[in-house]
Amino acid sequence: MSVAPPRPSLPPLNALRAFESAARLGGFKQAAGELNVTAGAVAQHIKFLEAWCCAPLFERRAKGVSLTVLGQSVLADFERAFDAVGFASQRLRALGAPKNVNIAALPSVAQLLVVAWLPAMRDAVQGVQVSVTAMEEAPNLAREPFDLSLFFELNPKQSLTGLDALIPVASPSLVAGFTDLEAFMSARHISDQSWAQDWPRWFEAVFPDQIYSGSGPSYSLFSMAVEEAKSGAGILMAHRSLVAPLLKSGALVVAMDRPVPIDLALVLERSPISGESPVVDALVEVIETLV
Repeated sequence: MSVAPPRPSLPPLNALRAFESAARLGGFKQAAGELNVTAGAVAQHIKFLEAWCCAPLFERRAKGVSLTVLGQSVLADFERAFDAVGFASQRLRALGAPKNVNIAALPSVAQLLVVAWLPAMRDAVQGVQVSVTAMEEAPNLAREPFDLSLFFELNPKQSLTGLDALIPVASPSLVAGFTDLEAFMSARHISDQSWAQDWPRWFEAVFPDQIYSGSGPSYSLFSMAVEEAKSGAGILMAHRSLVAPLLKSGALVVAMDRPVPIDLALVLERSPISGESPVVDALVEVIETLV
């Protein structure tokens, strides 16, 4: 007669992921955002894990949670483990479909730059399938299934275009009507809601002895603000790198040639496994040629 007693089981992978994410990011809410679940679900996963290991991993306080000594002692182990899982998963995907490339980009970058690069990318690699995901925050390329990311960063060591600059742009027909500063200020001043302070920042740098008094509509999508500027609806305070193709084509022109440098730059990053991919190499070369 054989003996087959039940073997002790490991905790569910989702519980381990919830712990690692909450511990690394500093809270259940932050982990919920990363894992696309509710904070309550994260809390339940961690409660199960604490019951499994017979000890608390977090201290619960009114203002949030913090790791216990036990939680701190194992966090690095779990980070290495999930980094390894992420790397292996990404490598599996890359080897299984080497011509399928996923790009993550800031919405404005995706809408104004990446979409214009896609034909050249397809020409560079026969049969390539490029998928683009617009997102507000850069992904963790060690964990998430993206081959490339394009986002603005503060004072990066390396970037595609160098530090950016603020510059007012408008349609050629609108600029033709500007005769002096009063006319410039009386026009609608278009802005992006994420960069709401760009107009006052530029004006203060260019006219330090005056108070900014312009006004106009703002948009949650930079591409909408660009379309309004192209239609002649007003002057857009733009990041030069985003409107460079439109300035080159003449769809927009500089409304006042007084660029103000800012400490942001457009950065192209590659996933850890993309060094093995000649397809990604070719696409990076296309991007660096076009910017």
